[in-house]
Amino acid sequence: MSEGKRPFLYVVVCAAGIADDVGKLITRAQVQGWEVGVIATPRGLNFIDAEAIEAQSGYPIRSAWRSPGDARPLPPPSAIAVAPATFNTINKWAAGISDTLALGILCEAYGLGIPTVALPYLNAAQAAHPAYPRSLERLRAMGVLVGSYEPHQPKAGGGRETFRWEQAVELLEPLVG
Repeated sequence: MSEGKRPFLYVVVCAAGIADDVGKLITRAQVQGWEVGVIATPRGLNFIDAEAIEAQSGYPIRSAWRSPGDARPLPPPSAIAVAPATFNTINKWAAGISDTLALGILCEAYGLGIPTVALPYLNAAQAAHPAYPRSLERLRAMGVLVGSYEPHQPKAGGGRETFRWEQAVELLEPLVG
């Protein structure tokens, strides 16, 4: 990081019930000296207050590819945090599927060497699927730091009180700070 320049964090937000609390991560990152831009999965947009997040971050939320020639609305990232990282996003990302802007950014981050952290949020039935531990193993082998989260009960939602948004910044700090 060049002296005097603040690191820039992309926060990738997936479609999960707790996504409406992403402002907690933005606040923590800003307090720690980061600038923040949000990339939402197309469905993730339905779970957040886009106007409030844009006001808090100072940047537009991105969820779709820009057209050729359009200005880049966000600076390049110093790091990326995927929070909440859903079962769907984790498995697609690990498989190299790039069918949304969010997944495209995540798949490219590996080749660009951008430090990345994922904070999983899923239920115990999803976590029991054999694809999930294999996907986490593949992401870890790619250098992705995976936060801790105890999956909640199926069909019950929950986990809001135990989801540690701040863990994204804590895991990234030694790499970018």
